[in-house]
Amino acid sequence: MNKKTMKWVAVAVIFIGLAGGGYLYYQSKQTTGTPIGQTVKVERGKASSTVSATGTIKPVNSVEISSKITARIKEIPVKENDHVKQNQTLVILEDKELDTKLDQAQYKVTNAKAKYDRTAYLHSIGAKSDSELEDALYEYQNALSSLEGVQSNVDDTIIVSPIDGYVIGEPLSVGTLVAQGVNNPTVIMNIVDLSTKQIRAKVDETDIGNVKIGQSAVFTVDAYNGKTFTAKVANISQTDVNKSWSSSTTTSSSVIYYDVTLDVEDPDNLLKPSMTARVNINVAEKDHVLLVPLAALKTNNEGQYVERVNADGTTENVQVTVGIYSDDKVEITSGLAEGDMLAVSYTKSKNSSSSNGNRQQPRM
Repeated sequence: MNKKTMKWVAVAVIFIGLAGGGYLYYQSKQTTGTPIGQTVKVERGKASSTVSATGTIKPVNSVEISSKITARIKEIPVKENDHVKQNQTLVILEDKELDTKLDQAQYKVTNAKAKYDRTAYLHSIGAKSDSELEDALYEYQNALSSLEGVQSNVDDTIIVSPIDGYVIGEPLSVGTLVAQGVNNPTVIMNIVDLSTKQIRAKVDETDIGNVKIGQSAVFTVDAYNGKTFTAKVANISQTDVNKSWSSSTTTSSSVIYYDVTLDVEDPDNLLKPSMTARVNINVAEKDHVLLVPLAALKTNNEGQYVERVNADGTTENVQVTVGIYSDDKVEITSGLAEGDMLAVSYTKSKNSSSSNGNRQQPRM
């Protein structure tokens, strides 16, 4: 390679190095955010603050249908999803021994009544003593009491619905032996009143102080994408969901939640039990208040302030008092007036584009 050729190669290498270095410098400047300034006007509007929580939809009234006697299911004249009325027959049980017991009890009543009537007559003519009359009456009353007990068991073979509602889930099959019991009876079916529903939501301890009975709320469910339902706070639990206060072992890292019950408005009966509800409770709301962007609010040793732009273009820091925080705005209760102009600065994002959508290219 002659000297002339080597000279041009060296020039080309230097030029390429300078171009590459220039592009890398441009990229490094793009990576570092650039402060961008703009002004906004203090305006009046509506300020609202919400508390978010997740909960489960539950019916207000639901009943587990069980038997007061131990017997086999003879007939179930309803099926899953049927709408039933109060006092409608749900289950017919079969106990053949009850029929025999009923006949025997009725026979004893008939005999005891005849004996008492005969004794009463004889007592009236002096042929029976007072004690004999009392014994006959006692025997008759015992027979009546026994008959009432057996008749009550017979009546219990017919189980009716205590409420209006729907049969939720598949009832037990005909022929199943169901057991009576106070603590653990056999559940034959469930009846649920779907006309009134509630949400039981878990609210974080940091937010529970802002939640009050009567506050309105909106919520969504996955089954109806884009549809919003309304509700109202009906009850706030006084203890956390895990009852941590009564536990002998507590951990400082555990998150504390409180149950909040909300009455649901569902006139079209779209919501079903056990659906997950994402709730926003309106804990604060004001109309016609001064609002500024959150980006305009800053903090110093004296508290919170904004940078107000004067008519001559100069700026000054103004201490303010804030009220309700919304998603992107905050209420100003003192320090500013409607129409004031504020300086707001934000950082231009990495690799930002020009206004016409074409990416800025480095100049060589």
